[in-house]
Amino acid sequence: MFDRPIAFLQPAESDMAKLQKQRPQKSQAPSAKAAPNQSAALTRLQDSIFKIAKSINSSKRIDNKRQLHEILETILDYLGAEQGSIMLVEKNRYLEVHAATRKNIIGMRQPLKDDSVASWVVQNSKALFIPDIAKDKRFPIRAGGNYRKNSLLSAPILHKGRAIGVINVTDKAGAKELLQDDIACLLDFSSLLVWLVIQQNLNAELKKQRNMLRKRNQELHRQEELRAELSKTLLHDLKGPLAEVVANLDIISYSIDGENREFLESAQIACDRAVRMASNLVSVDKIEDGKLKLIKEEINPLRLLEESISSIKGLARIKGVELVFEQPDGAPPVLQLDRTMILRVLQNLLTNSLGYSESGTTVTIGCRPAQNPKKLEFYVQDQGPGIPAAQQETIFEKYARVSQKQDTLIGTGLGLYFCRLAVELHRGKIGIVSQPGDGSRFFFTLPI
Repeated sequence: MFDRPIAFLQPAESDMAKLQKQRPQKSQAPSAKAAPNQSAALTRLQDSIFKIAKSINSSKRIDNKRQLHEILETILDYLGAEQGSIMLVEKNRYLEVHAATRKNIIGMRQPLKDDSVASWVVQNSKALFIPDIAKDKRFPIRAGGNYRKNSLLSAPILHKGRAIGVINVTDKAGAKELLQDDIACLLDFSSLLVWLVIQQNLNAELKKQRNMLRKRNQELHRQEELRAELSKTLLHDLKGPLAEVVANLDIISYSIDGENREFLESAQIACDRAVRMASNLVSVDKIEDGKLKLIKEEINPLRLLEESISSIKGLARIKGVELVFEQPDGAPPVLQLDRTMILRVLQNLLTNSLGYSESGTTVTIGCRPAQNPKKLEFYVQDQGPGIPAAQQETIFEKYARVSQKQDTLIGTGLGLYFCRLAVELHRGKIGIVSQPGDGSRFFFTLPI
Protein backbone atom coordinates (compact mmCIF):
# COMPACT_ATOMS: atom_id res chain seq x y z
CA MET A 1 0.00 0.00 0.00
CA PHE A 2 1.01 3.62 -0.36
CA ASP A 3 2.86 5.04 2.62
CA ARG A 4 3.00 8.65 1.41
CA PRO A 5 0.61 11.41 2.55
CA ILE A 6 -2.38 12.53 0.48
CA ALA A 7 -0.29 15.30 -1.11
CA PHE A 8 1.19 12.56 -3.27
CA LEU A 9 -2.22 11.58 -4.61
CA GLN A 10 -2.53 14.12 -7.39
CA PRO A 11 -3.34 13.38 -11.05
CA ALA A 12 -0.87 14.20 -13.80
CA GLU A 13 -0.82 17.83 -14.92
CA SER A 14 -2.41 16.98 -18.29
CA ASP A 15 -5.17 15.00 -16.56
CA MET A 16 -5.76 17.84 -14.10
CA ALA A 17 -6.15 20.29 -16.97
CA LYS A 18 -8.63 18.01 -18.69
CA LEU A 19 -10.62 17.62 -15.48
CA GLN A 20 -10.64 21.37 -14.90
CA LYS A 21 -12.15 21.94 -18.34
CA GLN A 22 -14.94 19.50 -17.54
CA ARG A 23 -15.92 21.25 -14.28
CA PRO A 24 -19.15 23.28 -14.43
CA GLN A 25 -18.45 27.02 -14.49
CA LYS A 26 -20.08 29.28 -11.90
CA SER A 27 -22.01 32.12 -13.45
CA GLN A 28 -21.37 34.54 -10.61
CA ALA A 29 -19.46 34.98 -7.40
CA PRO A 30 -21.15 33.64 -4.26
CA SER A 31 -22.81 36.07 -1.86
CA ALA A 32 -21.72 36.64 1.73
CA LYS A 33 -24.76 34.69 2.96
CA ALA A 34 -23.56 31.63 1.16
CA ALA A 35 -20.17 31.64 2.92
CA PRO A 36 -21.21 29.50 5.95
CA ASN A 37 -22.80 26.90 3.66
CA GLN A 38 -19.72 26.89 1.46
CA SER A 39 -17.50 26.39 4.52
CA ALA A 40 -19.60 23.42 5.68
CA ALA A 41 -19.57 21.94 2.17
CA LEU A 42 -15.80 22.38 1.98
CA THR A 43 -15.38 20.65 5.33
CA ARG A 44 -17.55 17.73 4.15
CA LEU A 45 -15.52 17.49 0.94
CA GLN A 46 -12.24 17.51 2.88
CA ASP A 47 -13.53 14.83 5.23
CA SER A 48 -14.56 12.66 2.29
CA ILE A 49 -11.22 13.13 0.56
CA PHE A 50 -9.45 12.27 3.81
CA LYS A 51 -11.47 9.03 4.11
CA ILE A 52 -10.59 8.05 0.55
CA ALA A 53 -6.92 8.88 1.07
CA LYS A 54 -6.91 6.88 4.31
CA SER A 55 -8.36 3.89 2.51
CA ILE A 56 -5.79 4.16 -0.30
CA ASN A 57 -2.87 4.67 2.10
CA SER A 58 -4.01 1.98 4.53
CA SER A 59 -1.17 -0.32 5.61
CA LYS A 60 -3.66 -3.15 6.19
CA ARG A 61 -3.63 -5.83 3.55
CA ILE A 62 -7.30 -5.80 2.51
CA ASP A 63 -8.90 -6.90 -0.72
CA ASN A 64 -8.67 -4.32 -3.51
CA LYS A 65 -12.35 -4.64 -4.35
CA ARG A 66 -13.18 -3.98 -0.72
CA GLN A 67 -11.12 -0.80 -0.88
CA LEU A 68 -13.00 0.30 -3.99
CA HIS A 69 -16.30 -0.47 -2.26
CA GLU A 70 -15.34 1.69 0.75
CA ILE A 71 -14.34 4.54 -1.57
CA LEU A 72 -17.60 4.20 -3.53
CA GLU A 73 -19.61 4.40 -0.30
CA THR A 74 -17.73 7.59 0.69
CA ILE A 75 -18.46 9.18 -2.71
CA LEU A 76 -22.15 8.27 -2.59
CA ASP A 77 -22.43 9.49 0.99
CA TYR A 78 -20.95 12.86 0.05
CA LEU A 79 -23.19 13.29 -3.01
CA GLY A 80 -26.22 12.00 -1.13
CA ALA A 81 -26.78 9.30 -3.76
CA GLU A 82 -28.04 5.78 -3.23
CA GLN A 83 -26.64 3.89 -6.18
CA GLY A 84 -23.33 3.84 -7.97
CA SER A 85 -20.55 1.74 -9.41
CA ILE A 86 -16.85 1.81 -10.27
CA MET A 87 -15.87 0.17 -13.54
CA LEU A 88 -12.28 -0.39 -14.71
CA VAL A 89 -10.88 -0.98 -18.17
CA GLU A 90 -9.55 -4.52 -18.56
CA LYS A 91 -7.18 -5.60 -21.36
CA ASN A 92 -8.24 -2.55 -23.42
CA ARG A 93 -11.27 -4.54 -24.54
CA TYR A 94 -14.01 -4.24 -21.94
CA LEU A 95 -15.18 -2.56 -18.76
CA GLU A 96 -15.60 -4.65 -15.62
CA VAL A 97 -17.60 -3.67 -12.54
CA HIS A 98 -15.23 -3.79 -9.53
CA ALA A 99 -17.49 -2.09 -6.96
CA ALA A 100 -21.23 -1.44 -6.91
CA THR A 101 -24.13 -0.91 -4.56
CA ARG A 102 -25.94 -3.67 -6.45
CA LYS A 103 -23.81 -6.70 -5.53
CA ASN A 104 -25.21 -8.82 -8.34
CA ILE A 105 -23.55 -6.72 -11.05
CA ILE A 106 -20.01 -6.91 -9.57
CA GLY A 107 -17.80 -8.76 -12.03
CA MET A 108 -20.07 -8.05 -15.00
CA ARG A 109 -18.35 -6.91 -18.19
CA GLN A 110 -19.32 -4.86 -21.20
CA PRO A 111 -17.34 -4.19 -24.39
CA LEU A 112 -15.62 -0.81 -24.66
CA LYS A 113 -17.30 -0.32 -28.02
CA ASP A 114 -20.72 -0.92 -26.50
CA ASP A 115 -23.35 1.79 -26.94
CA SER A 116 -23.54 2.67 -23.25
CA VAL A 117 -22.86 5.65 -21.01
CA ALA A 118 -19.74 4.11 -19.43
CA SER A 119 -18.28 3.17 -22.82
CA TRP A 120 -18.94 6.70 -24.13
CA VAL A 121 -17.15 8.22 -21.15
CA VAL A 122 -14.11 5.99 -21.65
CA GLN A 123 -13.95 6.52 -25.40
CA ASN A 124 -14.22 10.31 -25.07
CA SER A 125 -12.40 10.71 -21.71
CA LYS A 126 -15.10 13.17 -20.67
CA ALA A 127 -17.55 13.39 -17.80
CA LEU A 128 -21.23 13.01 -18.63
CA PHE A 129 -24.32 14.41 -16.92
CA ILE A 130 -27.70 13.10 -18.05
CA PRO A 131 -30.66 15.00 -16.54
CA ASP A 132 -33.22 12.46 -17.76
CA ILE A 133 -32.09 8.97 -18.77
CA ALA A 134 -35.63 8.24 -20.00
CA LYS A 135 -34.95 10.60 -22.89
CA ASP A 136 -31.44 9.26 -23.63
CA LYS A 137 -31.09 6.78 -26.50
CA ARG A 138 -28.64 4.74 -24.40
CA PHE A 139 -31.52 3.84 -22.08
CA PRO A 140 -34.22 2.36 -24.34
CA ILE A 141 -35.37 0.18 -21.43
CA ARG A 142 -35.27 1.16 -17.76
CA ALA A 143 -33.78 -2.24 -16.86
CA GLY A 144 -36.78 -3.37 -14.88
CA GLY A 145 -36.84 -0.35 -12.61
CA ASN A 146 -33.20 -0.43 -11.45
CA TYR A 147 -33.10 3.37 -11.55
CA ARG A 148 -35.69 5.12 -9.41
CA LYS A 149 -34.77 8.61 -10.61
CA ASN A 150 -33.87 10.13 -13.93
CA SER A 151 -30.54 11.92 -13.43
CA LEU A 152 -27.16 10.17 -13.79
CA LEU A 153 -23.51 11.21 -13.44
CA SER A 154 -20.56 9.38 -15.02
CA ALA A 155 -16.96 10.60 -14.65
CA PRO A 156 -13.76 9.15 -16.14
CA ILE A 157 -10.79 8.03 -14.08
CA LEU A 158 -7.95 9.55 -16.08
CA HIS A 159 -4.31 8.51 -16.22
CA LYS A 160 -1.93 10.22 -18.65
CA GLY A 161 -4.83 11.59 -20.65
CA ARG A 162 -6.51 8.21 -21.05
CA ALA A 163 -9.56 6.88 -19.23
CA ILE A 164 -8.75 3.76 -17.24
CA GLY A 165 -12.11 3.54 -15.52
CA VAL A 166 -15.47 5.15 -14.80
CA ILE A 167 -17.45 6.22 -11.72
CA ASN A 168 -21.24 6.10 -12.15
CA VAL A 169 -23.71 7.72 -9.71
CA THR A 170 -27.53 7.79 -9.73
CA ASP A 171 -30.62 7.99 -7.50
CA LYS A 172 -30.05 11.01 -5.29
CA ALA A 173 -31.60 10.53 -1.86
CA GLY A 174 -34.72 12.53 -0.96
CA ALA A 175 -36.77 14.48 -3.47
CA LYS A 176 -33.80 16.06 -5.28
CA GLU A 177 -32.15 14.96 -8.51
CA LEU A 178 -28.43 14.97 -9.22
CA LEU A 179 -27.24 18.27 -10.65
CA GLN A 180 -24.55 19.12 -13.15
CA ASP A 181 -22.69 20.88 -10.31
CA ASP A 182 -22.23 17.48 -8.63
CA ILE A 183 -19.97 16.42 -11.45
CA ALA A 184 -17.19 18.71 -10.14
CA CYS A 185 -17.06 16.71 -6.90
CA LEU A 186 -17.17 13.44 -8.79
CA LEU A 187 -14.17 14.54 -10.85
CA ASP A 188 -12.29 15.38 -7.63
CA PHE A 189 -12.91 11.87 -6.35
CA SER A 190 -12.01 10.24 -9.66
CA SER A 191 -8.61 11.97 -9.60
CA LEU A 192 -7.89 10.25 -6.27
CA LEU A 193 -8.91 6.86 -7.57
CA VAL A 194 -6.17 6.93 -10.22
CA TRP A 195 -3.48 5.90 -7.77
CA LEU A 196 -5.46 3.03 -6.30
CA VAL A 197 -6.17 1.69 -9.80
CA ILE A 198 -2.49 2.02 -10.75
CA GLN A 199 -1.54 0.24 -7.55
CA GLN A 200 -3.98 -2.58 -8.30
CA ASN A 201 -2.57 -2.95 -11.81
CA LEU A 202 0.99 -3.05 -10.47
CA ASN A 203 0.03 -5.61 -7.83
CA ALA A 204 -1.67 -7.74 -10.47
CA GLU A 205 1.39 -7.55 -12.71
CA LEU A 206 3.71 -8.40 -9.79
CA LYS A 207 1.50 -11.34 -8.86
CA LYS A 208 1.58 -12.53 -12.46
CA GLN A 209 5.37 -12.25 -12.56
CA ARG A 210 5.72 -14.03 -9.19
CA ASN A 211 3.54 -16.88 -10.43
CA MET A 212 5.61 -17.08 -13.61
CA LEU A 213 8.86 -17.11 -11.62
CA ARG A 214 7.48 -19.76 -9.26
CA LYS A 215 6.55 -21.98 -12.20
CA ARG A 216 9.96 -21.46 -13.77
CA ASN A 217 11.71 -22.23 -10.47
CA GLN A 218 9.62 -25.38 -10.08
CA GLU A 219 10.55 -26.47 -13.59
CA LEU A 220 14.24 -25.70 -12.98
CA HIS A 221 14.10 -27.62 -9.70
CA ARG A 222 12.50 -30.58 -11.49
CA GLN A 223 15.14 -30.49 -14.23
CA GLU A 224 17.89 -30.25 -11.60
CA GLU A 225 16.51 -33.30 -9.83
CA LEU A 226 16.39 -35.21 -13.13
CA ARG A 227 19.99 -34.22 -13.93
CA ALA A 228 21.14 -35.21 -10.44
CA GLU A 229 19.38 -38.57 -10.71
CA LEU A 230 20.86 -39.16 -14.17
CA SER A 231 24.32 -38.22 -12.87
CA LYS A 232 24.03 -40.65 -9.98
CA THR A 233 22.85 -43.43 -12.28
CA LEU A 234 25.68 -42.85 -14.74
CA LEU A 235 28.29 -42.78 -11.98
CA HIS A 236 26.91 -45.92 -10.43
CA ASP A 237 27.00 -47.68 -13.79
CA LEU A 238 30.49 -46.33 -14.50
CA LYS A 239 32.11 -47.72 -11.35
CA GLY A 240 31.47 -51.33 -12.38
CA PRO A 241 33.32 -51.23 -15.74
CA LEU A 242 36.15 -49.18 -14.22
CA ALA A 243 36.64 -51.71 -11.44
CA GLU A 244 36.71 -54.48 -14.02
CA VAL A 245 39.37 -52.65 -16.08
CA VAL A 246 41.49 -52.08 -12.96
CA ALA A 247 41.25 -55.78 -12.04
CA ASN A 248 42.22 -56.91 -15.55
CA LEU A 249 45.16 -54.50 -15.69
CA ASP A 250 46.35 -55.87 -12.37
CA ILE A 251 46.25 -59.42 -13.77
CA ILE A 252 48.11 -58.36 -16.91
CA SER A 253 50.81 -56.65 -14.81
CA TYR A 254 52.18 -60.08 -13.74
CA SER A 255 53.04 -61.00 -17.35
CA ILE A 256 54.43 -57.72 -18.73
CA ASP A 257 58.04 -56.58 -18.38
CA GLY A 258 60.38 -54.10 -20.02
CA GLU A 259 59.22 -51.03 -21.93
CA ASN A 260 55.61 -52.20 -22.13
CA ARG A 261 55.32 -52.10 -18.35
CA GLU A 262 55.52 -48.28 -18.42
CA PHE A 263 52.42 -48.15 -20.63
CA LEU A 264 50.64 -50.57 -18.33
CA GLU A 265 51.43 -48.45 -15.29
CA SER A 266 50.14 -45.34 -17.06
CA ALA A 267 46.88 -47.14 -17.82
CA GLN A 268 46.60 -48.29 -14.21
CA ILE A 269 47.21 -44.77 -12.94
CA ALA A 270 44.59 -43.32 -15.30
CA CYS A 271 42.03 -45.91 -14.23
CA ASP A 272 42.81 -45.34 -10.58
CA ARG A 273 42.29 -41.60 -11.04
CA ALA A 274 39.00 -42.19 -12.88
CA VAL A 275 37.78 -44.45 -10.08
CA ARG A 276 38.63 -41.81 -7.43
CA MET A 277 36.90 -39.06 -9.43
CA ALA A 278 33.75 -41.17 -9.80
CA SER A 279 33.88 -42.05 -6.09
CA ASN A 280 34.28 -38.38 -5.17
CA LEU A 281 31.22 -37.41 -7.21
CA VAL A 282 29.08 -40.14 -5.67
CA SER A 283 30.26 -39.37 -2.13
CA VAL A 284 29.76 -35.61 -2.53
CA ASP A 285 26.14 -36.15 -3.62
CA LYS A 286 25.46 -38.48 -0.72
CA ILE A 287 27.07 -36.20 1.88
CA GLU A 288 25.20 -33.13 0.56
CA ASP A 289 21.93 -35.10 0.70
CA GLY A 290 22.74 -36.33 4.22
CA LYS A 291 22.52 -39.94 3.08
CA LEU A 292 26.14 -41.05 3.63
CA LYS A 293 26.69 -42.99 6.85
CA LEU A 294 30.18 -43.43 8.28
CA ILE A 295 31.43 -46.98 8.81
CA LYS A 296 33.89 -46.44 11.64
CA GLU A 297 36.58 -48.84 12.78
CA GLU A 298 39.81 -48.72 14.80
CA ILE A 299 42.59 -47.46 12.53
CA ASN A 300 46.34 -47.13 13.06
CA PRO A 301 47.22 -43.71 11.49
CA LEU A 302 50.69 -44.91 10.38
CA ARG A 303 49.23 -47.85 8.43
CA LEU A 304 46.71 -45.50 6.80
CA LEU A 305 49.50 -43.12 5.72
CA GLU A 306 51.56 -46.00 4.31
CA GLU A 307 48.55 -47.24 2.31
CA SER A 308 47.91 -43.79 0.86
CA ILE A 309 51.55 -43.47 -0.24
CA SER A 310 51.55 -46.95 -1.77
CA SER A 311 48.59 -46.09 -4.03
CA ILE A 312 50.28 -42.87 -5.25
CA LYS A 313 53.83 -44.15 -5.84
CA GLY A 314 53.24 -44.77 -9.53
CA LEU A 315 51.98 -41.22 -10.05
CA ALA A 316 54.96 -39.78 -8.18
CA ARG A 317 57.44 -41.79 -10.24
CA ILE A 318 55.92 -40.61 -13.53
CA LYS A 319 55.99 -36.99 -12.32
CA GLY A 320 59.56 -37.35 -11.06
CA VAL A 321 58.49 -36.27 -7.56
CA GLU A 322 59.83 -37.90 -4.38
CA LEU A 323 57.33 -39.00 -1.74
CA VAL A 324 58.61 -38.72 1.85
CA PHE A 325 56.84 -40.35 4.79
CA GLU A 326 57.73 -38.28 7.85
CA GLN A 327 57.66 -40.52 10.93
CA PRO A 328 56.15 -38.90 14.07
CA ASP A 329 57.85 -38.87 17.48
CA GLY A 330 56.24 -41.78 19.27
CA ALA A 331 53.34 -43.95 18.24
CA PRO A 332 50.14 -41.99 17.44
CA PRO A 333 46.88 -43.05 19.11
CA VAL A 334 44.43 -45.38 17.37
CA LEU A 335 41.50 -43.53 15.77
CA GLN A 336 37.86 -44.40 15.25
CA LEU A 337 37.10 -43.41 11.64
CA ASP A 338 35.80 -44.49 8.25
CA ARG A 339 38.99 -45.95 6.77
CA THR A 340 37.91 -45.81 3.11
CA MET A 341 36.81 -42.20 3.32
CA ILE A 342 39.87 -40.83 5.14
CA LEU A 343 42.16 -42.88 2.87
CA ARG A 344 40.58 -41.10 -0.10
CA VAL A 345 41.11 -37.76 1.64
CA LEU A 346 44.84 -38.49 1.91
CA GLN A 347 44.97 -39.76 -1.68
CA ASN A 348 43.20 -36.62 -2.93
CA LEU A 349 45.59 -34.34 -1.04
CA LEU A 350 48.62 -36.26 -2.37
CA THR A 351 47.28 -36.23 -5.94
CA ASN A 352 46.54 -32.51 -5.69
CA SER A 353 50.08 -31.76 -4.49
CA LEU A 354 51.58 -33.93 -7.22
CA GLY A 355 49.52 -32.10 -9.82
CA TYR A 356 51.18 -28.79 -8.90
CA SER A 357 54.67 -30.15 -8.20
CA GLU A 358 57.57 -29.96 -10.66
CA SER A 359 59.94 -32.83 -11.36
CA GLY A 360 62.76 -33.05 -8.81
CA THR A 361 60.69 -31.67 -5.91
CA THR A 362 59.44 -33.43 -2.79
CA VAL A 363 55.99 -34.10 -1.32
CA THR A 364 56.00 -34.93 2.41
CA ILE A 365 53.19 -36.68 4.28
CA GLY A 366 52.82 -37.43 7.96
CA CYS A 367 50.87 -36.94 11.18
CA ARG A 368 51.54 -35.31 14.53
CA PRO A 369 49.71 -34.24 17.72
CA ALA A 370 47.55 -31.18 17.10
CA GLN A 371 47.54 -28.10 19.32
CA ASN A 372 44.37 -29.51 20.81
CA PRO A 373 45.55 -32.61 22.73
CA LYS A 374 42.29 -34.40 21.88
CA LYS A 375 43.01 -34.27 18.14
CA LEU A 376 45.54 -35.68 15.68
CA GLU A 377 46.78 -33.69 12.69
CA PHE A 378 47.51 -35.19 9.25
CA TYR A 379 49.43 -33.10 6.71
CA VAL A 380 50.72 -33.09 3.13
CA GLN A 381 53.51 -30.62 2.30
CA ASP A 382 54.63 -29.84 -1.26
CA GLN A 383 57.21 -27.55 -2.91
CA GLY A 384 54.86 -26.24 -5.57
CA PRO A 385 54.12 -22.63 -6.59
CA GLY A 386 52.01 -21.90 -3.51
CA ILE A 387 48.51 -20.45 -3.34
CA PRO A 388 47.63 -16.72 -3.03
CA ALA A 389 45.84 -15.72 0.18
CA ALA A 390 42.66 -14.70 -1.69
CA GLN A 391 42.31 -18.20 -3.20
CA GLN A 392 43.03 -19.97 0.08
CA GLU A 393 39.61 -18.86 1.34
CA THR A 394 37.77 -20.65 -1.47
CA ILE A 395 40.03 -23.57 -2.36
CA PHE A 396 37.85 -26.06 -0.48
CA GLU A 397 34.66 -24.86 -2.19
CA LYS A 398 32.85 -26.87 -4.85
CA TYR A 399 34.56 -26.74 -8.29
CA ALA A 400 37.28 -24.38 -7.01
CA ARG A 401 40.64 -24.60 -8.79
CA VAL A 402 43.91 -22.85 -8.01
CA SER A 403 44.90 -22.29 -11.64
CA GLN A 404 43.97 -23.11 -15.21
CA LYS A 405 47.03 -25.34 -15.56
CA GLN A 406 46.24 -28.39 -17.69
CA ASP A 407 47.57 -31.46 -15.89
CA THR A 408 46.33 -35.02 -15.96
CA LEU A 409 46.27 -35.01 -12.16
CA ILE A 410 44.28 -31.79 -11.77
CA GLY A 411 40.58 -32.57 -11.87
CA THR A 412 37.38 -30.55 -11.92
CA GLY A 413 37.66 -29.08 -8.42
CA LEU A 414 35.71 -31.71 -6.49
CA GLY A 415 38.69 -33.43 -4.83
CA LEU A 416 39.37 -30.81 -2.16
CA TYR A 417 35.65 -30.17 -1.73
CA PHE A 418 35.17 -33.88 -0.97
CA CYS A 419 38.08 -33.70 1.51
CA ARG A 420 36.39 -30.88 3.39
CA LEU A 421 33.02 -32.67 3.52
CA ALA A 422 34.60 -35.96 4.62
CA VAL A 423 36.72 -34.35 7.36
CA GLU A 424 33.81 -32.29 8.67
CA LEU A 425 31.65 -35.40 8.68
CA HIS A 426 34.24 -36.85 11.11
CA ARG A 427 33.88 -33.67 13.26
CA GLY A 428 37.31 -32.53 12.10
CA LYS A 429 38.69 -29.42 10.42
CA ILE A 430 40.71 -28.96 7.24
CA GLY A 431 42.94 -26.05 6.24
CA ILE A 432 45.95 -24.81 4.32
CA VAL A 433 49.12 -22.82 5.02
CA SER A 434 50.79 -21.46 1.91
CA GLN A 435 52.95 -18.67 0.54
CA PRO A 436 53.26 -17.99 -3.20
CA GLY A 437 56.56 -19.47 -4.37
CA ASP A 438 57.10 -21.41 -1.16
CA GLY A 439 54.85 -24.46 -1.50
CA SER A 440 51.65 -25.42 0.30
CA ARG A 441 50.86 -27.39 3.43
CA PHE A 442 47.41 -29.03 3.55
CA PHE A 443 46.34 -30.35 6.92
CA PHE A 444 43.29 -31.74 8.69
CA THR A 445 42.63 -32.68 12.27
CA LEU A 446 40.52 -35.59 13.55
CA PRO A 447 39.30 -36.23 17.09
CA ILE A 448 41.14 -38.94 19.04
